[in-house]
Amino acid sequence: MSRLNMPDVTAYFTGAASIGASLTLTDIGAIVGIAIAVLGFLVNTIVTYRRDRREQRESDAKLARMKKHL
Repeated sequence: MSRLNMPDVTAYFTGAASIGASLTLTDIGAIVGIAIAVLGFLVNTIVTYRRDRREQRESDAKLARMKKHL
């Protein structure tokens, strides 16, 4: 893998700038909306996973108490 020289960096930067300049407000809104939806999905997945683990521990503890009393 070779190092990037100044013309390569300039080409990448101008390419990214031209893509950014061509985006309309509608495009940016769609990109932000998709990013928020993906972030919401990930947060919801993590919260659900943690809640399931907590409820499983509670259920196991309740069953252990019930077995102890029998």
